[in-house]
Amino acid sequence: MVDKHREAEKMRDDVPATIARSDDKAVRTYKKALDSAEDTYGPGERAHRVAYAALKHTHEKVGDHWEPKERWGPSDERAEQGGAPGAVEHLAPTAQGVDARASKGHLEDVATRVGIEHPEKLHKAELIDAIEKANARETRRSRGQ
Repeated sequence: MVDKHREAEKMRDDVPATIARSDDKAVRTYKKALDSAEDTYGPGERAHRVAYAALKHTHEKVGDHWEPKERWGPSDERAEQGGAPGAVEHLAPTAQGVDARASKGHLEDVATRVGIEHPEKLHKAELIDAIEKANARETRRSRGQ
């Protein structure tokens, strides 16, 4: 049992803090995608972007951590477009881990959990923006900034 605990802690050592605060599947998904991307592209920003893209297919950012999504798939238009090398500037903006393809009801639930008051009064695009901002605030708070 102690070995499993040590192994789980070690697994979280090399991932961004928001992922380290997430479930084991999020950590494994990110690390496996990062290892594969580093084999393809070498270490660096591009490999981390690929790993985050893989994570966003299975998880969504809620506050300062990642939670499993209700359904597998791209989280926003950018994720669906894919990433042709050198074409990032032509892609739609990312939703920063918010599952923009989720139902309005789901987004309202997430918004309530991250402290947004009266999410039912917001349009879907406004909900996505508000959740992005709330997630960023929670992440900064967790970092002590």
